[in-house]
Amino acid sequence: MIVKTKILAPDIILLNKQQMRIRITFVFLLAFLLLAFTGKSQTEKKWSLEECINYALEHNINIKKQLLNVEYQNEALLQSKLGMLPNINGFISHGYNWGQRIDPFTNEFASDRVRSNNLYLSADLNLFSGLQQTYMIRRNLLNKQASLYDAEAYMDEISISVATAYLQVLYSKEFVQIAKDQLDISNQQVDRTSKLVEAGTLAKGDLLTIEAQAASEQLSVVDAENNLSIAMLTLTQLLELPSTQGFDIEIPELGLIEAPDNVMSPEDIYSTAVENRPEIKSAETMVESSKRSLGIARGTYYPSLSLSGSWGSGYSGANKFGSNPFTQQVQIGETENGVPVFTETTGYQSYDSKAFGDQLRDNRNESVSLSLRIPIFNGWSSRSSVAQAKIGMENANLDLQLKKNNLYKIIQQAYNDAASALNKHKASQLKVGATKENFTYSEKKYSVGLINSMDYNNAKKEYNRALSEQIQAKYEFVFKMTVIDFYLGKPLTLTR
Repeated sequence: MIVKTKILAPDIILLNKQQMRIRITFVFLLAFLLLAFTGKSQTEKKWSLEECINYALEHNINIKKQLLNVEYQNEALLQSKLGMLPNINGFISHGYNWGQRIDPFTNEFASDRVRSNNLYLSADLNLFSGLQQTYMIRRNLLNKQASLYDAEAYMDEISISVATAYLQVLYSKEFVQIAKDQLDISNQQVDRTSKLVEAGTLAKGDLLTIEAQAASEQLSVVDAENNLSIAMLTLTQLLELPSTQGFDIEIPELGLIEAPDNVMSPEDIYSTAVENRPEIKSAETMVESSKRSLGIARGTYYPSLSLSGSWGSGYSGANKFGSNPFTQQVQIGETENGVPVFTETTGYQSYDSKAFGDQLRDNRNESVSLSLRIPIFNGWSSRSSVAQAKIGMENANLDLQLKKNNLYKIIQQAYNDAASALNKHKASQLKVGATKENFTYSEKKYSVGLINSMDYNNAKKEYNRALSEQIQAKYEFVFKMTVIDFYLGKPLTLTR
């Protein structure tokens, strides 16, 4: 066997190594660009409020459980409808018997092993039972509708929670920016004060005071960033996201913070909401369902009428017939004179089992019956069921009233909070303008040594406090107005 080998020249080997390095470099570069592009795309992805709500509604586990409850109620409704159909049951048996017994088909003793088969078919139909089945179908239909309203109400609850968390993130982002801006001002003032101290214009104590203020504001930045992280975590948890990495939200234009053109009273808002809110519709539906439950309970007072029918047949191995008959003389005694007395008997030389089909035809039996069941005394169970159903109906009415009261309280509170937030925002705007002007003037006076560092810091703190109060009032007003619009049936949005 001859093996041929190909020897590559050194320059060719070097060329192949260079090509390999180029290819490897190209692959790594391509992978890096893909990762960088993917990471950049994830980082640049900013979620709007609508996207957050839609994602939460699609992935929230409790919402999925609510939808499963809807499916469960739908199956209960289907079963109650199918309960109006007759019940049909069949029975088939195949067995063997040993020992002496009376065969049920031949009515004779059998001692050998005997094979037997039984076939039975029965049907029964409930003709009347106090309209219990009709009430049950109507009740299950109402329960299904109530479960749909409950799922919708829970979706609304998740939507409000997401909107609240979204606004909290916006508030935290703006607060972080304000804290950083104030820290930048303090750091710039530290630089100016250091130069003035070096020039002998200000005392060393002023520099220490400004540096302490800058350190305090650095801590405020850290606290603000921590609050932002917590707000982001809360929002991502509502969305069922695994982490906050690569997650960010859009910053919408909130528009002017002012009262709407057509101001509705809490009573008008409630009148609109009570007609449309799913939790109210669910409670109203459960009131109707409780009435059907009362009808089911009262149905036990009435007689029940049912129609039944059956068909049956069977086979027995003991059911045999003879073949090849014969006759013979058998002595049965003697006369007084000693003359034998004979009788003629007939027998068969062999016996065969009767055919399976013939036995089914011959052994069949059918029955049809009407049954009337009249309740006379059942341990007061019917009376107790009716009393419990009445209690359930009263409880459903109270639950409806409770939900209406809670809805009115929520709307009334949101209305008052929105009005208070609007007034607070107007006042905070004036305060921001005044404290900003005072801080600017104090900054100029401090730069020329007309006031000390304590007065300067006090002016800056007042300005910071005014900014914080302003953004707090702004987001509180936006949220409360969003809640009011939501109860008026408008979609959840921050753009006005």
